[in-house]
Amino acid sequence: MLSEILKEMGVVGAGGAGFPTYVKASAQAEYVLANGAECEPLVHKDFEIMCRYPREIIAGMALMMASTGAKRGKFGIKEKNREAIDAIEPEARAHGIELLLLGDFYPSGDEYELVYSATGRLIPPAGLPLAVGCVVNNVETYFNVHEANEGRPVTRKFLSVTGAVRKPQSFWAPLGTPFRDLIAHAGGSTTPEFGMFVGGIMMGKLSFDVDDVVTKTTTGLILLPSGHYLVTRKSRPAAAMARIGKSACDQCSYCTEFCPRFLLGYDVQPHKVMRSLGFTLTGADNWNRSAELCCACGLCTLYACPEDLFPKEACDSAKTSLRAAGIKFIQEKPVRVHPMKEYRRVPLSMLRKRLKVEEYETEAPFNSNDAAPKRVWLRLKQHAGAPATPVVEAGARVERGDAVARVGAHDLGATIHASVTGVVRAISEDSIEIGAE
Repeated sequence: MLSEILKEMGVVGAGGAGFPTYVKASAQAEYVLANGAECEPLVHKDFEIMCRYPREIIAGMALMMASTGAKRGKFGIKEKNREAIDAIEPEARAHGIELLLLGDFYPSGDEYELVYSATGRLIPPAGLPLAVGCVVNNVETYFNVHEANEGRPVTRKFLSVTGAVRKPQSFWAPLGTPFRDLIAHAGGSTTPEFGMFVGGIMMGKLSFDVDDVVTKTTTGLILLPSGHYLVTRKSRPAAAMARIGKSACDQCSYCTEFCPRFLLGYDVQPHKVMRSLGFTLTGADNWNRSAELCCACGLCTLYACPEDLFPKEACDSAKTSLRAAGIKFIQEKPVRVHPMKEYRRVPLSMLRKRLKVEEYETEAPFNSNDAAPKRVWLRLKQHAGAPATPVVEAGARVERGDAVARVGAHDLGATIHASVTGVVRAISEDSIEIGAE
């Protein structure tokens, strides 16, 4: 069965939280959807993989359709990406898969947004696409599905390195490659001090650790000078963000009015969460519940708020406190699309200007030379679910593709494979170190 192959071959979501793909392959669905929207500013790796590997991507999608019994497949891709469309379209047509052309707005790749655009269906609040008969995967995930079915496990990641680097590009890197090697592969940084946005400016994390490593969910790095507006904003302590919000938020509600989930009809109201910062003794729990369905896209913080406050971070904090208190918000009112939804789209061009990154917008052309690190550190938890347990010992010689860690037969997770041929140097609580030959 495909689901068993995908678990053994270590296939997980390549563009999100790393949900194991075998679970989706074992479900029954009406639609299988491909997410090729790639709406994060300055990230261009999905565009490149679609241009270079259309046959493999569509073949993987067809395998998922067969496995789930889906009668229809739709491929979400931005209308502006003509080269990718030209590559994907003939392969898709041959398998009866329709193209879904999307506008260049953020966040067109949100799965709630994509499901609605493709089917007109609205996922239940806090639900999954499967609740409305859909399975959604990122395009690289479908590439990995095809590779797994051919007997090739997930040992490398397709990613882009952009921003303040000499040679912005997309390329393959072995899992466990240190970020410093990715930066060197892209010609090095153009600035001596920088921050790295791992996965994206909007939904990724800010890091300064060049010894951190590539996992199955790493979409790439965006380097920006340490003094850049986004680096200084994102590096503020959470307590400072809350203090500023408590003193300055005037409840204009722009954060809510631009919220993509609110516009789809979900009860997400960041301005009410901001209100709870100042009135924590008078109904904070009730206001905090307006954060439960937030997708953390970051538009409220980085685009909508006229005072440069931090509604998204307030929502993150609220969700954490609600879970700690055992409070689960259930939206009771019907989900109805807001009448202004289509008129409040945020174009990527406007978003880049707001983020002050327009000067870094450039192509990230494919480099056929893979990154070649001397050592890799394979994280034991590169997926949603339980961490994998090592099945090798220090000193063992491994070939690329050998299984080095597994999850229990009944645990949610995926197998981890050696990403290089070499010798296991060390095993720690969270990783396996392999020295490459």
